[in-house]
Amino acid sequence: MTRRRVSDPKAFGKVAVLLGGWSAEREVSLWSGQAVHAALLSRGVDAYAVDAQRDTLFGLRDEGFDRAFNIIHGTGGEDGTLQAVLELIGLPYTGSRVLASALAMDKLRSKRMWKAEGLPTPDYFLIRTIDDLRQAASALGYPFIVKPSEEGSSVGITKVKAAGELDAALALARGTTDRVVMAERFIDSGAKKAEYTCAILDGEALPTIRIEPDGEFYDYHAKYISNETRYTCPSGLPDALEAQAREMCAQAFDLLGARGWGRVDFLLDTQQRMWLLEANLVPGMTSHSLVPMAARAKGMGFEDLCWAILETTLEGA
Repeated sequence: MTRRRVSDPKAFGKVAVLLGGWSAEREVSLWSGQAVHAALLSRGVDAYAVDAQRDTLFGLRDEGFDRAFNIIHGTGGEDGTLQAVLELIGLPYTGSRVLASALAMDKLRSKRMWKAEGLPTPDYFLIRTIDDLRQAASALGYPFIVKPSEEGSSVGITKVKAAGELDAALALARGTTDRVVMAERFIDSGAKKAEYTCAILDGEALPTIRIEPDGEFYDYHAKYISNETRYTCPSGLPDALEAQAREMCAQAFDLLGARGWGRVDFLLDTQQRMWLLEANLVPGMTSHSLVPMAARAKGMGFEDLCWAILETTLEGA
């Protein structure tokens, strides 16, 4: 179902821009939310920035809000929890529904689904103990990736290069909350260590973005702090490969039951084979963020992008 296009900001009513939250990505969510809030205000939307906490969400209807722009990244905001609350109180909201949000947030389960449907994704293992990690190292070879299964923004991720790094990598991935940990085959993408992403907006796969990170890989520093990470959009892929990448990312997005907007990350190995990494259904909307970059390549400014995402809450209205 495509969004209903409107030109009058009054069509949205009173809008809560949900930001902050309680995950490890709180700071990034605050940056994203402030940008979205300012953009909607500039278009005349009656929007309010709401630093959402567990004890305030159920009162949004009572405060007169008609819909929500969810820009809470990570645990709570992206994993189906917030979506379930908004469903319960009957408040229309941006992005995917409960099941798709939970599946996409859990990298292990999303990879299992993609693999079952024949889509390429790097080999992976569920890690419960250090012995599991040693067995994964033996199967995958060095280097390989260790990361939490249910975090975003590359929180807790390590590129493990030697056996002496296993204990520290497992501790970092687990964090203080005993997160579920996975190991994943490292895909050699060449000397520039390029990664790719494809934004999805209202059923359309936008131009892919090539990312050349400042560092070993596209970690938190490279994403949000460094000014040395290089972005190219459109990515410069040959036309046939660009079309293939967009189609596969759209398929991966649809298989999760995702809707509205989001992003699918992938790698190309040195033989130009594509490998799906993960889906992000509440992507960043900061000055460094990727979905706004892809939208600009289509001639859509940041304010227009925020408006288009909010229009998806009018489906069926």
